[in-house]
Amino acid sequence: MMGLKSVLFSGILLSAMAVGVQAKPETGSGLDKSLLPQPVYSPEPGLVDLYWAAWDLAWGRVKHQDGIPQSPYMDENLWDDTIWIWDTEFMVLFCRYAPSLFPGIQSLDNFYKTILDGEPVSLKIWHPDNPPFFAWVEYEYYKMTGDKRRLEYVLEDNRYLQRHFYWFEKLKRGGSRFSKMPVMLERREKGYLWGDVQSGMDNTPRGRGCNGDMLWMDALAQQALAALYIERIAEVLDDSSTAKEFAGEYAVKKDLLNKYYWDAEDGFYYDIEEATGDFVKVRTPAVYWAMLAEVPGRKQAVRLVEYAQDEDEFGGQYPWPSVSRSDADYNGTVGDYWRGGVWLPLAYMSTKALETYGYHDVAHENACRLLAQMSETYKTFEPHSIWECYSPSAARPGQRVDDENLTLVAQDFCGWSALGPISLFIENVLGFYNIDATARLVEWRKTGWGEQGIRNLRFGDVHTDIVADGDTVRVVSDKEYVLKVNGKKYKVKAGTQAFTLK
Repeated sequence: MMGLKSVLFSGILLSAMAVGVQAKPETGSGLDKSLLPQPVYSPEPGLVDLYWAAWDLAWGRVKHQDGIPQSPYMDENLWDDTIWIWDTEFMVLFCRYAPSLFPGIQSLDNFYKTILDGEPVSLKIWHPDNPPFFAWVEYEYYKMTGDKRRLEYVLEDNRYLQRHFYWFEKLKRGGSRFSKMPVMLERREKGYLWGDVQSGMDNTPRGRGCNGDMLWMDALAQQALAALYIERIAEVLDDSSTAKEFAGEYAVKKDLLNKYYWDAEDGFYYDIEEATGDFVKVRTPAVYWAMLAEVPGRKQAVRLVEYAQDEDEFGGQYPWPSVSRSDADYNGTVGDYWRGGVWLPLAYMSTKALETYGYHDVAHENACRLLAQMSETYKTFEPHSIWECYSPSAARPGQRVDDENLTLVAQDFCGWSALGPISLFIENVLGFYNIDATARLVEWRKTGWGEQGIRNLRFGDVHTDIVADGDTVRVVSDKEYVLKVNGKKYKVKAGTQAFTLK
């Protein structure tokens, strides 16, 4: 493995694309933590410890291999000869906090160039029809870094986002040159056929009782999300033709979801039987893909938020079980993988969906509970680690039920489980829910007292500390930007300053 090239900052955050990220695979070894954001949280220092543990484990997931389009890349921590689309997409969302060290966004090129350009690759893409939300994570990376050149690369130079959207639309069930697993996705008039493992939710009870083929709500919602963000990226690049094209694609998918998948009585988007249109009533947090894609109206969103708070559904002390607690197949003891286990990708996506509609209080409460569970598990369960998924009823890892035997899920899973200790901690526990380099704006939903905030935050060309103690906020910055604390604007200047919150 190759050593990390030193990266120097002189007021401007250099993009990883420019410096050529390289890394050692050993956990924590050689990681320059001076280039990472440094959270401050006196109410619960254990969450800060968990944060650093996640970065150490994630550093061990930076891999280098020959025979692939992009190396180094982020590895999901399962098999060295295989990569997963949706694992990698989710990993971008914590890697964007340290783009000079962690090749999150670059890792997407292993899918673009293999699937769309036909480049040879020594790795297998386990499920080519995994959830397709590249455009969303490309846009979120852009907001953090201000790297418009990356948007030009994926939308204009290579048209990767548009090409993948239409590639996904034209898939047929059967074998694939990319994978050992068959493609199960296929477009139909009202949505998509799919499969449980291809959707990412391996042993989900979704489809229970369905007579014949089922159309998957989340496949449609994820394509709606892709269209929505392709439109937004096109608008950033002043590409009105592409923006108009994908606004049309988005409208079609939004209409399908609201016309065929919304159950007004239950207030929920369900999968449907293709032949009859009947709802297949298994509730999972996958419903929040529709909310993230801004499909529900305000009254519909209220109903979905109620499920996020209901302890018999997705709320309670251990939020975001992978199937409703009221479901007949819910395993409340060990989780049994996707039959109750708490998975960080679903939890993170659902939290962002709540934020999209302004439900920051609910997002904060659920994030605090989830991080408390992860922290307690890290401290009390041996081996001390961050896990693939968690129990829906205790501070411990999830377990799988295999032939009536219980098996612990994978440990050291950072991997997408780093979304909790890093991204949810920064965005929803500390409350820095909107960091936007393109607008030179940080929005902070500050709660509670004590010393809390973040130091060494880099977004775009800004390098700043933002730390509150009681009602006083001290800010150090090398550039001007706007800080909004609980809705009130403060103009930050280069240098050191203090604000008294009102």
